[in-house]
Amino acid sequence: MTSNNKMKEHIITLSAEETPTSWYNIQADLPESLSPPLDSTTLKPINPQLLERIFAKELVRQEISAERYIKVPEEVFDAYLRLPRPTPLYRAKRLEKYLKTPARIYFKCEHFSPTGSHKTNTAIAQAYYNKKQGINRLVTETGAGQWGTALAFSCAIFGLKCRIYMVRASFQQKPGRRIIAQVYGAEMFPSPSDQTNFGRKLLKENSNHPGTLGIAISEAIEDTLTSEDTRYSLGSVLNHVLLHQTIIGLEAKKQFELIDAYPDVVCGCIGGGSNYAGFGFPFMMDKLKGKTDTEFVACESKAVPHTTRGVYTYDFGDTAETTPLLKMLTIGHGYACPPIHAGGLRYHGMAPLISYLINKGYMRSVAYSQTEIFEAAKMLAQTEGLIAAPETAHSLKYVVDEALKCKKTGEEKVIAMNYSGHGLLDLTAYEQFLANKLVNYEPQKIKVPAFQVKKGG
Repeated sequence: MTSNNKMKEHIITLSAEETPTSWYNIQADLPESLSPPLDSTTLKPINPQLLERIFAKELVRQEISAERYIKVPEEVFDAYLRLPRPTPLYRAKRLEKYLKTPARIYFKCEHFSPTGSHKTNTAIAQAYYNKKQGINRLVTETGAGQWGTALAFSCAIFGLKCRIYMVRASFQQKPGRRIIAQVYGAEMFPSPSDQTNFGRKLLKENSNHPGTLGIAISEAIEDTLTSEDTRYSLGSVLNHVLLHQTIIGLEAKKQFELIDAYPDVVCGCIGGGSNYAGFGFPFMMDKLKGKTDTEFVACESKAVPHTTRGVYTYDFGDTAETTPLLKMLTIGHGYACPPIHAGGLRYHGMAPLISYLINKGYMRSVAYSQTEIFEAAKMLAQTEGLIAAPETAHSLKYVVDEALKCKKTGEEKVIAMNYSGHGLLDLTAYEQFLANKLVNYEPQKIKVPAFQVKKGG
C-alpha cells in the first residue's frame, strides 16, 4: 500500500505482536533531574524506602528509576492484550469536514477498555506488583470514577481486595461508575466519609461537603496505614503511574509511522497528568533530543486552574498533609475545587513531570469552562458519533479551536489527541448541558504554601 493510500485510512491499527513490550521513562531524557520529594517534617529529600509502607516496592523503584525503558511483565502484557491493546488511532474525517479545515485530526482511542478509559494501563500494573509482593488489599481514591473502576477491575483480575474513596460530588453525579466498581467487588465510600478520622472531621464541619481528590487521597492513605497487608494505589501524578501510561504513546508513534506522518500538535486533558503524559511523552522524547518542534498543549478546567494559574513550588499531594512534598504546579492543597462534572480534573496539583515540562517551556497549558467543552463534545457527537467524557472534552475543545485556526491560515497541521475516555456514564452532565443548566464556576481563592527547602538528606 502506498503512503497516499495509507493517508486515506480512517483507522490505523497494530497487531497484538506489535504491542510495545516496555514502558518509556522520560526521566532518562530530561536535561536535569526532577526535584526530589521532601519529608514534610524535615524539608529534606525523603528516603525512598519510607514510601514502601504506602506503595509496592517495585513501584517505588520505578518512581526513582532513570532507566529509559522498563520491561512490561508477562502477566501485565497478557492482561493488556485482553483489554484489548493495541488501541486504534482514529482519524476524525467527518469532524474535519464539518470544520472545513485542512488540518488532519487523529484520536488515540483509549475508551475501548472494559472500564471506558486509559486508567487500566496503570491499574493492571499496580495490582500485579502488589499481588507479587504478597499484598492482599489496595486502597485508593477516585474523582469521576474512571480510576476507581479501573483499579476495581484490576484487583478482580489478580485476586485483591479493593476499597475506594470516591469524591462525594462524583459519587452523587455518577452512580454508574460506582456501581461498576461494586460489581467488580470493590467497597465504595463517598468522600469525605465516616470511615476515617479526617473524613469524620470534615463531615462534622459540613455534612454536605462535596469533597475533592485531595481529601479522598488523605482518607485513602489514612486507611492504608491501618493494616500491614494493605497498600495505597494512585491513578495519576506520580512518575511510575505516568510511566505505565506510555504504552499509549509508544503505540501511537508506530501508528503514525505506518501512515508516514508525525504530529505537529500533541494535546490532551490534565487532571493529575497521566493520560496526557502517557500519550505525549514518547513524542516529547523526540523534542527533548531536538528532533522535532511539535507543540505540546495540556488542557484543564478554568474552575481548577492548577497549571494556568498555579505556582511551581513544593506542596502536599493531599489535603490532610499526609503525603511527602512534591515540586509541582499547584493552586494549594487547601483549594476548594468547585463540583464540575469533569471530576478527574478536580485536583489542586499537577504531576511533577508535567509541571517540570511546562515550567521549562517544553509544553504549555490552556483552560476552558464547562459550557464550551460540552459544546465541542456535542459537535463531536453529531459528526463522529462519539460521546466524550467531560475530561476528554477539554482537549477536544482545543482541537476544534486549533483546527479552525488552520482553516484561516491554510496550514495542514497534524493534530493528535488522546481520547482518554467515553462519556456514556456521564449522561447526567450532558442532560444538564442540553437543558442550559450547567454552571461555569469561577476559580476559588488560591493560597499556595511556601516551604523553605533544606539540602541534603
